[in-house]
Amino acid sequence: MNKTELSKQISLKMSVKPAEALRFISALEEVFEETLSTENNIVFQNFGTFTLWPQTEREGRNPKTGETVTIKARNSVKFKPGKRLLDILNK
Repeated sequence: MNKTELSKQISLKMSVKPAEALRFISALEEVFEETLSTENNIVFQNFGTFTLWPQTEREGRNPKTGETVTIKARNSVKFKPGKRLLDILNK
């Protein structure tokens, strides 16, 4: 599902125009970016938690050539699903 499809689904659930739903999604993206960039977690009770994950510098391989390369340290995001979401997915 892409952003446009998501906005259509949200617009149906909330009885708003797709453009309004798209504005909501954009605002949510901004809040996620701002919150995670300050190293705070985002917790949706029973749904899951988004956590900043600092990856350390490490060695990797170029799959085409087999050459060893250094992968620079960077930040990423981990999502840990909540119990309710896992229960729904595993019925």
